[in-house]
Amino acid sequence: MGLGLLRVVVVALAGLLGAYARPPALNPFDVTGPFLGCAAAAAILGVERLLRGLGLRVLLGGLAGLLVGGLLAALVLAVLPAEALAGMPSLVTRGFVLLLFGYIGLALGAAHADRFTPRSLRSAWTEGAESENHKVLDTSVIIDGRIADVVETGFIDGTLVVPQFVLRELQYIADSQDPLKRNRGRKGLEILQRMKKGGDARVVVSDADFPGIREVDMKLIELARQIHGRIVTNDFNLNKIAELRGVRVLNINLLANALKPVVLPGESMSIFILKEGKEPNQGVGYLDDGTMVVVDSAKRFIGRSIDITVTSVLQTTAGKMFFGRCENGEEPAAAEARPRRTGA
Repeated sequence: MGLGLLRVVVVALAGLLGAYARPPALNPFDVTGPFLGCAAAAAILGVERLLRGLGLRVLLGGLAGLLVGGLLAALVLAVLPAEALAGMPSLVTRGFVLLLFGYIGLALGAAHADRFTPRSLRSAWTEGAESENHKVLDTSVIIDGRIADVVETGFIDGTLVVPQFVLRELQYIADSQDPLKRNRGRKGLEILQRMKKGGDARVVVSDADFPGIREVDMKLIELARQIHGRIVTNDFNLNKIAELRGVRVLNINLLANALKPVVLPGESMSIFILKEGKEPNQGVGYLDDGTMVVVDSAKRFIGRSIDITVTSVLQTTAGKMFFGRCENGEEPAAAEARPRRTGA
């Protein structure tokens, strides 16, 4: 009711202003001025109806683009030689340049409205080149937890971007009826809190979303492309898809494999034999980083630590795998426990 009355007042005022701007001369039936005023009011109300469905961020982005376009148009008109458009009225020339740059700025500003946020503008102003050092975290790498250890060591700097749709996915997992999924989701939320407190990287939450894209992986790729950032993940499929679409990826699994100790054949190490291997008499142990070590003739040493010699190293898609043999043919404790022969 109030909005309708306001529209009627706007139309009436526009008609009065039109009549004042172009008053009837000798013909009292000349309604050109009021008609033009009412037409201008109708155009304003039409634009208002079109803009009503747009979000505030899109409106602000369009306004910023319009201002930038107007400034560029004024700059062009200031340096444009007078003889460049000879024969054309000055008003037409200026109106065309303003309309061209204003429309381009308005369209580009509305299309890239996600970048016109206080956080992004502040980081662009204060951080300069560092503002492009964005790393987008996916759900799997947050739940994995190793990213928090890497951040605390200071090897990752810049800005860690956590999209809202990733937070929603974490919240959905944390509220799951499955205890395993629920614990994983809660662990991911705790990891985010931990990263916010320590490390050189700054953790920010991005409100950017893409309603036209349903898959979370594709949303991550589109966000990383828009902010010129990298995706941090340990998802093999997301890694490949992002690389195919030209988005750089930081894979935590590849980092972990690269940091595993370099062991060459012939070197010695101590290993705890945990279980039996697939082949007869084999024993299997693991290094501190989880690397599997298969030792020949070590089945009898299950539950004990022994010294071995590395015989070969196998590189697989899951990482490295060491093979070795016992340095002593039998367990020292067993040799000491053997009864000694005494002379007759």
